[in-house]
Amino acid sequence: MANHLAMENLSQNNHQSSVENVPVAVVMVPLPLQGHLNQLLHLSRLVSAYSIPVHFVSTTTHNRQAKLRIHGWDPSAITNIHFHDFPTPHFSNPLPDPNAAIKFPTQILPLLRALTLFRQPVYDLVQRISATVGRVVVVYDSMMPYVVQDICSIPNAESYCFQSISAFSLYSFYWEAAGKPVLPTEAELVGEVPSMEGCFPPEFAEISKLQQNARKFNSGDLYNTSRVIDGFYVDLMAKEKITGTERNWALGPFNPVWKSERKDTDNGSKCMEWLDKQELNSVIFVSFGTTSSFSNEQISELALGLERSEQKFVWVLRDADRGDVFEGEVRRAPLPENYEERVGRKRASAL
Repeated sequence: MANHLAMENLSQNNHQSSVENVPVAVVMVPLPLQGHLNQLLHLSRLVSAYSIPVHFVSTTTHNRQAKLRIHGWDPSAITNIHFHDFPTPHFSNPLPDPNAAIKFPTQILPLLRALTLFRQPVYDLVQRISATVGRVVVVYDSMMPYVVQDICSIPNAESYCFQSISAFSLYSFYWEAAGKPVLPTEAELVGEVPSMEGCFPPEFAEISKLQQNARKFNSGDLYNTSRVIDGFYVDLMAKEKITGTERNWALGPFNPVWKSERKDTDNGSKCMEWLDKQELNSVIFVSFGTTSSFSNEQISELALGLERSEQKFVWVLRDADRGDVFEGEVRRAPLPENYEERVGRKRASAL
């Protein structure tokens, strides 16, 4: 990738530019779901700190989502991050089903199918950029190979696959898919990970197969992880060439690690003020991400369990995202009666 030494330094949070006038541009091609958009937008900030222009590619809707939900910095304040808003394709936008037996977010499947329409627009954009720089580097989400597969025909282009989960998690997925062969002694913990059997609907398996079959052009894998935590599995992924490459980089953390000076008056700021007053290691954080939905009964059980634990906590309680987060109403699941008042008296915090 463009200046490998500089990219390795990202994992050490060295934000001072060590490369000047490098004739290279980077194109980010994220999967347009929150956990994926957010990671690659944070990586865009880090890359741009090396005076490298970054082109962030998504639909108008999802670029708007990424910019609105980013924390710790302002994308509009960085002049060498360029957002390319592709027209949002038509796709059905069903509500999440909180009562589904399988908790896979099937509401995003129509969006995932529609993304194949971006194959030609992304190619055209990369080709235009390639004519203006010595080298163009494409960083694409591991669920977006179909969209970038034609870039291999551009002589001065190279691509890197972004893995949105830890090397440990990815290794455990591949290990299970391979029939659970004998693990290295140092990786025995992988055997304790719950099985993924029954977690994915057939429709998602078809989409994943389409993407994996299109992964023909890859110079290496990038991880939002740290070698201090995940280094053994980063090296194991490389040694066994599990994703087809032995070139892996742990570049995390992508998120800003300094405290923002911005003073907000919203509930998020109040939560941080409360958290700052608590003793070290005295609060647990409870979140199930942006694609998980729970029934009212499940939420009630979680609420009561947290309350009875007598543990201080921050609980991010939200409904799952749809393919288009700006369309329609958002469900607000009810908490048990007087719940927030009760836990508040115990100096716990529920969001």
